[in-house]
Amino acid sequence: MTRGYGDGRGRGYGHGGAGPQGGPGGAGGPGGPGGGRGRGVPDSLLIGVLAFLLGLTVLAWTATGLAGLFTHGAWPDGVTFTSTPLALRSLIGAPHDLAAAWPGTPAAQLSGYGLFWGILISELLILVVLTVFALGTIARYRAVRANRRAAGKTAGWEGAAGAGGAAGVGEATGAAGAAEAAAQSGPASTDGRHTAAPPPAPTPTAAPSLTAPATPLPAAETAAPPASASAAPTATGAPTASGAPVTAVPIPAPVPAPGPAPADTPVTPTPAVHYGTDRRQAGALAAAAVAAAEGPLVVATTDPALWADTKDGRAKLGPLLTYDPQHLLDTPARVRWSPTSGCEDIATAAARATALVAPVRPPSTLDSAVADAATTLLRCWLHAAAVDGRPFRQLHRWAHTKGAAHEPVRILRTNQKASAGQAGELESVLTAHAERREMAQELVSRTLASLASIHIRDACNPARTDALLLESFIDEGGTLYVVGESIEDPRTTPGAMPLLVALLSNVVERGRRMAERSSAGRLDPPLTLVLDDIAALAPFPALPSLLETGRAQGLLTLATMRSQEQARARWPHTPLPA
Repeated sequence: MTRGYGDGRGRGYGHGGAGPQGGPGGAGGPGGPGGGRGRGVPDSLLIGVLAFLLGLTVLAWTATGLAGLFTHGAWPDGVTFTSTPLALRSLIGAPHDLAAAWPGTPAAQLSGYGLFWGILISELLILVVLTVFALGTIARYRAVRANRRAAGKTAGWEGAAGAGGAAGVGEATGAAGAAEAAAQSGPASTDGRHTAAPPPAPTPTAAPSLTAPATPLPAAETAAPPASASAAPTATGAPTASGAPVTAVPIPAPVPAPGPAPADTPVTPTPAVHYGTDRRQAGALAAAAVAAAEGPLVVATTDPALWADTKDGRAKLGPLLTYDPQHLLDTPARVRWSPTSGCEDIATAAARATALVAPVRPPSTLDSAVADAATTLLRCWLHAAAVDGRPFRQLHRWAHTKGAAHEPVRILRTNQKASAGQAGELESVLTAHAERREMAQELVSRTLASLASIHIRDACNPARTDALLLESFIDEGGTLYVVGESIEDPRTTPGAMPLLVALLSNVVERGRRMAERSSAGRLDPPLTLVLDDIAALAPFPALPSLLETGRAQGLLTLATMRSQEQARARWPHTPLPA
């Protein structure tokens, strides 16, 4: 059998030259029955098979060595990577005979076949889990990038349409005026015969430009009265069908009409406060706001039904966290949070102490000295517990145990992480006027009284995963539910209200810091806060400023309360918007 080029001029190798069977190019050419490309095993399949065999070899080698290491405390002799393929071939025929698979290794150094296969299967499962996790992460990253790219293109198209809208309306108006002039000039031809004017040429104006707002004319043109025919601009006549010139007629100045707003312009919800005693209406308003939120969401409510009605829909959009220190909800998944977290920073400790004391703070300015002393006590105690690694329940012991209040003074003096001057400030409060000190300690004791409950103590003892979830749920577009009891007189029995106030203040402050660090100076997508019955749940001090400046930073707020009198009782020095 000879190999030669056929009549196909080198386009294929034939088995018999230009024979009748092969046609042009031989049997291997394009015209023969044996022609065509792609015969054989694809390269991707070969690479996949080789990678599978190599991975299986590595897994069998490590499984044998680890089994011997776990059984006898040393890697077996003779168990090398180069001898693993022969061992695999032997194990296929006799899976229970490891000694035959590794003839160069003493049988006493090998483990039983059960441990070997268990380790091998475990390695396979770990590899599968890691592969699925990597594929999911890559797919999610690509989806996020695709969404951002699509959003950028949409914004670019909208900008282009808006820029071309004014020119489009002007061109359309000019074309309409020219057509009207041509129609009027038809009967006024010089020879007196009725001639039809040619139709105006269509202007290539895009459809979206008709709905774009027209460019406003100068004041001199819009305010001027109609001019006479001699003063108005005229159009040069065009020849009619009979050949006679068209008499020049005045063209009226185009009057721009305000175009409607684009239908797809997103409507951003504005911060608002809803007053009403109908709790069903307030709950429906809060549920609608939760359903409309597209980005991260914080829901604070006293109604467990709001959580039950909206949690399933929000769970599909991101992580779902529930802070329920009093166990009002029927769920085992509760996030825990310690008010001492981050209090190594003295500024954070001061803000946290102010939030904790807010529910029991006396409204009168005459008692401001007592309230400031209580805030100083809590600030120093939070700072001391944070730098010394003490749990939050330690503050309850310092507040209710006689003589234990001087222990944080010692911590602040001896611990190198403590901020300078805090020990002296705490000691000055403890050694000041006796009546003021006792009243301040009474305020602190009332603030921390809820720690006597085992559920609340457990809610203040977080795991590491709880702290990570609270720090990342805004970036991941998650949802945080804060649920508690409705308390009308928190200054006598605050319950868990100080903890709820501190958590909401912490979340709002974190959102503001994230907005300040962003390039646009605001959160995108925005953080939505739905605060249902917030005056009876957690009247945190930052709510008035949040309603005033939160929208500019990407913090959209909806607060529902029962009456304006209730709002004035909770925020006596800063009125809320009506």
